[in-house]
Amino acid sequence: MDINAVIDFGIFQTSPLELIAVAFGLLYVWYMKKENILAYPFGMVNVLIYVYICFHSRLYAYAVINLFYFIMSVYGWYNWTRKSPDRSPLRVTLCTRQEWIANTLAAALFFGILWFLLSRFTDSSVPVLDALTTSIYIIGMWLLARKKLENWIFWIIGDAVSVGLFAWEKLYFSSFQFLVFTVIAVLGYREWKRKL
Repeated sequence: MDINAVIDFGIFQTSPLELIAVAFGLLYVWYMKKENILAYPFGMVNVLIYVYICFHSRLYAYAVINLFYFIMSVYGWYNWTRKSPDRSPLRVTLCTRQEWIANTLAAALFFGILWFLLSRFTDSSVPVLDALTTSIYIIGMWLLARKKLENWIFWIIGDAVSVGLFAWEKLYFSSFQFLVFTVIAVLGYREWKRKL
C-alpha cells in the first residue's frame, strides 16, 4: 500500500493510512466505553499509525503523545487484566480530591513545558493547541489505565479541541474521528458512572 496515496471524497482528501487509523481509533474508543479489554489491541494499532501521520503533519506533540499512548496501553492492558490481592479485577473508581489537584497541576505543568518546547524548537503551526491537547491526553490516558471515571472528562475536553485542530490541518477524517470520540466519551462517562 502506498502510504502517500490520496483518496478523494468529494471536496475532502485523505490517505488509506488515515482511514485505517480512524477505523481502529473508533473501535478502540467504542470498546473502551464498554470497558472491554479488546480496546487495547485496536488502540495500539491506531496510535502507531498516528505517530507517522502527526509527525508528517508537524503535530509533534501529538506524535509523541501517541508513543506515550502505546506505552500506557501496554500498562493499561496489564493493569486491567491483573487481579488484586483479593482476586478481583480492577474496578472503576473516582479520583480523590488530592488526585484531582495533582492531575490538574500535572496537566498545567505538561502544557507549559510542551508549549515552550514546541514554540521554541519546532516548526509547529499550532504549538498552543498541540501542547494543550497533549497535556490533557497525558492525564486522561493515565486515569484510563487506572480505571478512574474522570478520565472521560479529560478525553471529552481534549477531543472537542482536537476536532478543530485536525480540521485546521486538513485532516478531515481525523477531525470527524475526534467528533465521534467526543460523543463516545460522553457516553463512556455516563456508562462508567452507572457502573459505580
